[in-house]
Amino acid sequence: MIQPFSLSLPSTFTSCAVFSSPHSGADYPEMFLASTRLSRRAIRSSEDAFVDRLFASAPDFGAPLISATYPRAFVDLNRGVDELDPALIAGIARRGSNPRIAAGLGVIPRVVAEGQIIREGKISLGDAENRLKSAYHPYHNTLSTLLVEQRERFGLALLFDCHSMPHDALASAPLVRGRRPEVILGDRFGSSCSRWLIDAASEILTDAGFTIARNAPFAGGFITQFYGRPSQNTHALQIEIDRSLYMDEALLRPNSRFAEVSERIRTALSRLTRLGTSGVMLAAE
Repeated sequence: MIQPFSLSLPSTFTSCAVFSSPHSGADYPEMFLASTRLSRRAIRSSEDAFVDRLFASAPDFGAPLISATYPRAFVDLNRGVDELDPALIAGIARRGSNPRIAAGLGVIPRVVAEGQIIREGKISLGDAENRLKSAYHPYHNTLSTLLVEQRERFGLALLFDCHSMPHDALASAPLVRGRRPEVILGDRFGSSCSRWLIDAASEILTDAGFTIARNAPFAGGFITQFYGRPSQNTHALQIEIDRSLYMDEALLRPNSRFAEVSERIRTALSRLTRLGTSGVMLAAE
């Protein structure tokens, strides 16, 4: 039986941060694979493959890391629980206009990357609810608890929502000092965290050797929107990393730079995990 998530806790909580990797899951239920029309490689095209490994050292610096085990193609944890697709799930009525659902990218996805259809026909509402019960609710219940506990320990909680993006997605990204960005930080245009946090994260990741842009082409998804409550001392920041930096996107395996990129992220984590703790708030706060 697949566990709904992997949780790595520090031996001692010294950081108010929580790191989340909701799209790195790669444990595909056999019945799900049997139902898809796609190859094993194609069905994995929506994964944020290896992001959990890139951020695996967060507990070494006193912060927990929660990572998905079920894949995004099975349940998308970065969607609202009510984003159900009537084109995929029998018995769901159409309501309003939701561009994610229209594109087949609801909480139970109809497509993976490049619009590839996962399966023919519909699934039952019961099947959809079972997926949410198995994967979605346990992850979000635990993430919510982690943030509440961090706020109780430290007076605030910082959620770093960790993702990767296809290199091609950066074709439309604005240049940063003449270069394509390698990491996109998303704070939903200032609504999911206070300015000091995105400023500090940008400086830290720049010092680690990454070219940083903000909110374009990715400003943050459901997780940053739902959990980011700066007025309630919970700040959420999305981190999107160019996959081509650390993996072969076609073969879905780490490339020759994986160890180097991992070490650079570890260096950044040693500082990101100190943000918000006593004496490490920026003067702008």
